[in-house]
Amino acid sequence: MRATSRVARWRGGRTLHPRGLSFGGEVELSGPLADRLVGGPGRYAATLRLSRGVPTPDGWPDLMGLAVRLHGVDGPFDLLLSNTGRLPLLRHLPLPRLDFAGPYGSLLAYRIDGRRRYLLACADRPLGRSLTEVAEVAARNEARFTLLAAGVRDPWRVFGRITFGVRLPAEVDAALAFDPDGRRGSALRPRGVLQRLRVVSYAASQRGRGAAEDQTRLP
Repeated sequence: MRATSRVARWRGGRTLHPRGLSFGGEVELSGPLADRLVGGPGRYAATLRLSRGVPTPDGWPDLMGLAVRLHGVDGPFDLLLSNTGRLPLLRHLPLPRLDFAGPYGSLLAYRIDGRRRYLLACADRPLGRSLTEVAEVAARNEARFTLLAAGVRDPWRVFGRITFGVRLPAEVDAALAFDPDGRRGSALRPRGVLQRLRVVSYAASQRGRGAAEDQTRLP
């Protein structure tokens, strides 16, 4: 993916989800899935980013993204979610949206205990159609998401809550480099050819813009 890296250097920033805002926050997890993500149920500090998939004008449909970095005892674990549908046949399809409220899905399934599982995040209230509106909602402590999981045809079940905190400085947002595999070397990651292509694309974009290599030092 040399082209992705060259585009990132030319633009001086992200080629994937270029316009976004990052926040500190907290994620509360429950149930057995919490064991696989961060070592068990509980409350965990988090780094959160909402972004537009492509540089479309505010108010236009876009594939928004929600990145969640869970700061667990074994290091950070990243979840990268994008606009998708809730219904079984739509869980793996990207669906452009107008509002940043989502839903945001994993698109690709995780293999967990021998079963394919999809992840989903839905905002508790509208967040607006622009990043400015998102920032205003977060500043009022009203930006919250529910985390859900489901099998290929199973109903969604709640396993966590996301609460947005203080907005992070622009230089911190620029240095963030989320791992599409979740955690380097982790067995819990999406599978398939598309996932391998996504990993290569993210790595090329991050190298091209000179993102921070040591992500453990970031919020």
